[in-house]
Amino acid sequence: MSLVIGVPTAYALYRKVVPGAEIIASFLMAPLVMPAVVIGVALLQYFSLVGLRGNIFSLMLAHVVITVPYIVRAALTSLAGIDEALEEAARVLGANGPETFRLVTLPLILPGLVAGALFSFITSLDNVPVTIFLISGSQTTLPVLIFSSVEMGIDPSVAAVSTLLIIVTGIILWIAERSTGFHRFV
Repeated sequence: MSLVIGVPTAYALYRKVVPGAEIIASFLMAPLVMPAVVIGVALLQYFSLVGLRGNIFSLMLAHVVITVPYIVRAALTSLAGIDEALEEAARVLGANGPETFRLVTLPLILPGLVAGALFSFITSLDNVPVTIFLISGSQTTLPVLIFSSVEMGIDPSVAAVSTLLIIVTGIILWIAERSTGFHRFV
């Protein structure tokens, strides 16, 4: 969901299609600088006010709010690195706006989007404070379960799960690097 929201947002902000693009971009980056506890409490109060607290939809929406800035930032950085003459050439050769984006722009910014998606996934998985505030007592997620197990004492299953997460993350990063080559942007 963060990719579906973040990519068009970044494109509109980069092309300055919306008035006040700089202000909107700054507003979208706010979750990057706010502590997770502050975001968790604010979202808890908001979801309690509108009656969405304690369900999976509110948790998903909260994680979208937290991860969209990573996608927008990565997409803006990737868009800044491409030559606008390539898009113009595609339009001159008969491609309309959506075709130009799909056939020219998207492949050029794909490595940045993969990097942003990986940052988003890792941030979402690691964001225990927001999750703790928003889930009900009967629900649990893997990061919250790991956090709770660490608080209760030493449990070898936490070490095993952590090792598996590190290995899986390493494999995903290796596959992403091989398929998109985002090392050029780091």
